[in-house]
Amino acid sequence: MVKHIACLIIFILSAGISGAQDSLQTNIPVHDPVMIRQDGIYYLFATGRGISAWSSKDMKNWKREKPVFNSPPEWAVKAVPGFKGHIWAPDISYFNGLYYLYYSISTFGKNRSCIGLATNKTLDPDHPDYEWKDHGKVIESVPGRDEWNAIDPNFILDDGQKPWLAFGSFWNGLKLVKLSEDAKSIATDLQEWHTIASVPRNGTSADSLAGNGAIEAPFIFKRNTYYYLFASYDYCCKGEKSTYKMRVGRSQKLTGPYVDKENKPMTKGGGTLLMHGDANWYGVGHNAVCTFDGKDYLIFHGYDAHDKGRSKLRVEELNWDEDGWPEVN
Repeated sequence: MVKHIACLIIFILSAGISGAQDSLQTNIPVHDPVMIRQDGIYYLFATGRGISAWSSKDMKNWKREKPVFNSPPEWAVKAVPGFKGHIWAPDISYFNGLYYLYYSISTFGKNRSCIGLATNKTLDPDHPDYEWKDHGKVIESVPGRDEWNAIDPNFILDDGQKPWLAFGSFWNGLKLVKLSEDAKSIATDLQEWHTIASVPRNGTSADSLAGNGAIEAPFIFKRNTYYYLFASYDYCCKGEKSTYKMRVGRSQKLTGPYVDKENKPMTKGGGTLLMHGDANWYGVGHNAVCTFDGKDYLIFHGYDAHDKGRSKLRVEELNWDEDGWPEVN
C-alpha cells in the first residue's frame, strides 16, 4: 500500500513537472518580434491579436503570456476601417520610468494606418502594478494625403536624449519624426520629418497599391559614434515565397544621411546586406537589436523551410567587423 502511494505521488509530481515543461516552447511562432529584459526575465512582444506576448528566463524556452489588449482599442476600430484587433509590429522601450509599447494599426496593403502607444510600470504580469494604459494615436497616415505608411514604429533617443520615432513601409519609404518630451505625440514646437531610407517603386498615388518599393521595419541602434539603421527589404508574409532580407546603413547623425559600405545612401536604394534567406529559411527580417550582458543580439523572424514556411522567432548574436559594420556568423 505504501509503495502504491509512493508511486502515485511520483506520478503526480512527474505530471506536474511535465505540464510545466509543456507550457514552455522553443521555435515559437512569432512575427515582427521585439525583446527587452526586466529583473532577469526576457519579455518578447510580436504581431498578433491584442499584441502577442511571451516570457523566458534564457531566450530559448518561452512561455506565452496574455495579450496586451483583451479587446481592440476603441479609437483604432474607428480610425482604420477593417481593423479587427490584429495588431502589428510592436516596439518596446524603457523611458521616463515606464515601459513604452508602440504598435501599428492597419489593414494589409493600405496606408490608412496609425501608430498607437501603451505604457506600463512593469512587464511582470503577476506584479500588482501591472496594467497597460493606452494613450491612443501618436501618428496617422491618410490615403490621398500622405505618401508614407504609419506602421512599424521604432523608438530612439538622440545624442541629447530627446525622443524620436522611426517608422514606415513601402510607398516613399522609411520616416523619422521628432516626438514631444513625453514621447506620446509628435513634437509641436518644431515638426521635424526626415526620409531615412527608400527604394524605387511603381505608381505615384498614395491611395494606390504600395508598388514595388518593398522596404519596411526600421530599427535604429546606436553604437559608439554611429547610428545604425536596419531595414527589411523585399517581401514578407508569403510563407515559402517570402523573399525577406535585412540590410543596414549608418550615420553619425540620427537624422542621416544613412549610407552603406559602398557609401550609397539608403534613400537611393542603398543598404549593405546583413542576412537573407537560405535552404533552411525562405526569408528573414523585421529585426530588433538588443544588448544583454555586454552582447548584442539580432532579434527577428524567419520563414522555416522545414515547416511549410511558417514564421518563427530567431535570435542570433550580432558581431561587428574591424570597420564597425554588423555581421552575423
